[in-house]
Amino acid sequence: MQRWVTGAEPAHFLCSPRLSRDAVALELMKTILSVTVSLFLVLPSFRATFADDLLPADQPIPTVIDHYIDLALVDTEVIPSAPATDANMARRLYLDLVGRIPSMAEAQSFVAAADDSKKQQLIDRLIVSPGFIRHQANEFDAMLMNGKGSIRDYLLTAFREHRRWDEMFRELILGESADVEQKGAIQFVRSRAQDLDKLTNETSVMFFGVNVSCAKCHDHPLVDAWTQNHFYGMKSFFSRTFDNGGLIGERDYGLVSFTTTAGESRQASMLFLNGTEVEEPAPKEPSDEEKKQESQRLEELKKNKQPPPPPEFSRRAQLVRVALESQSNNYFAKAIVNKTWNRFFGSGIVMPIDQMHPENEPSHPQLLEWLARDLINNGYDLTRLTRGILLSNAYARTSMWEGEQPPEPSLFAVALPRPLTPFQYATTLRFGSRSPETFASDLSVEDHEKRVEAVETSARGLATLFEQPYDAFQISVSEALLLSNGDRAENELLREDADSLVNKLKVLTDRHQIIETAIWSILSRPPTADEFSMFDQYLAARENQPIQRCQQIIWILLTSSENRFNY
Repeated sequence: MQRWVTGAEPAHFLCSPRLSRDAVALELMKTILSVTVSLFLVLPSFRATFADDLLPADQPIPTVIDHYIDLALVDTEVIPSAPATDANMARRLYLDLVGRIPSMAEAQSFVAAADDSKKQQLIDRLIVSPGFIRHQANEFDAMLMNGKGSIRDYLLTAFREHRRWDEMFRELILGESADVEQKGAIQFVRSRAQDLDKLTNETSVMFFGVNVSCAKCHDHPLVDAWTQNHFYGMKSFFSRTFDNGGLIGERDYGLVSFTTTAGESRQASMLFLNGTEVEEPAPKEPSDEEKKQESQRLEELKKNKQPPPPPEFSRRAQLVRVALESQSNNYFAKAIVNKTWNRFFGSGIVMPIDQMHPENEPSHPQLLEWLARDLINNGYDLTRLTRGILLSNAYARTSMWEGEQPPEPSLFAVALPRPLTPFQYATTLRFGSRSPETFASDLSVEDHEKRVEAVETSARGLATLFEQPYDAFQISVSEALLLSNGDRAENELLREDADSLVNKLKVLTDRHQIIETAIWSILSRPPTADEFSMFDQYLAARENQPIQRCQQIIWILLTSSENRFNY
């Protein structure tokens, strides 16, 4: 029996194995895929060879995803897990699209709906909601800034205005044209400008999915095609960038030199990851007197809090140009596709996600190529990519698995439990501790949204107490102490104010109603028979402690393993 998440829990709280299915299912799947492949090979509108060509560009994203994923499953004779339950799917979609769990009314409404298209309708509704914009801003702020300040205000505006990913990339590297005070996107560069090696590598990791730091001191140990020329070639795009009192400038002169492992001194040219070399006008090295005058001008600009004048030839602008022009082996498009996939599946098509180099093959190379091509063809529309991924059957699988050994994550045969981000977890704790009436189904859309945003705002401080998830994530000591005996969390989540879940539960006289309300409010699903039995005994033994017994049940559920993960 496989349990994905370890930890103490009162009853269900973790994914449990589903019933076995016999080998007939595998043969049926093989037959279906065989017919599907035949259709793709025979019909002109579906024709594709699976060695070099990709499926036609006009195919829906979910169809393409499931086609390539299913081919690999048949090839490895792995039967994927069943679809997630409706309750699980509602919780997963709310967490992934708006960064919070559904209210009890929202979860129960989704489960009760009989419409076969209810999943698509929910996705489409959440994607156009203000909560989607706020969650996108939170996610990208954490990804791009990595704790080095925040550009959330810029991201809120960018996602609200539906800016494309290539536009945002340009603004993050060059700054917004109207941003004369440099308070927005350029903070990505400014926060790293004091260390150009870090700026070089983190730009490469964030936007191209490549950690080039291994090629700084020697040729890359794993990638024959990558030498020191590539690291210093990438650094050359930033070599003239400088911080002038918190404002970013770029000079018109300056070259990058480095020493090879053989002791040879070389001058680097601008060299992109795919081997494209960028030529530039021969820079004119200023005289000592000209440098002195430049320094004086910069000092004056610093005092007046004005940015340095733009260069005649911007190397950073050349990086943007060559990255977006590279249609073959497009690192820019593939990197954001891979990061988006990793965000929703818990594992990328290329893993690790910062090792997208020629020696690290994708698990599904044609799928990555197709999605990157589709992203480019559709104007780098990340919302479209997100919608397509979430509508696929692969995304909809349960995390429950039969047997001792689950399949490799790279097959995407079973959903991987994903630790919640700090803001997701803080918001989940806040939402779960609110009374269901706070988000009652009879509220107007405007009032509901105001209440949701108010709870999100109240969660921001709590979010700072949790770590950003990482590979092989483990709960930190500080988080464990906070949730086991920390006064702050207890005081904020278990108090008896008018809108609290404690206040709602303490007046209920039916024990099963208490249990049902608590589990729907926090875990977004109905209780199991075992949970009813266990909690009923607990409540019955503490009839004379109406408040404390409710607080204990809420605390058990809020701090359970199940509530810590998106599964």
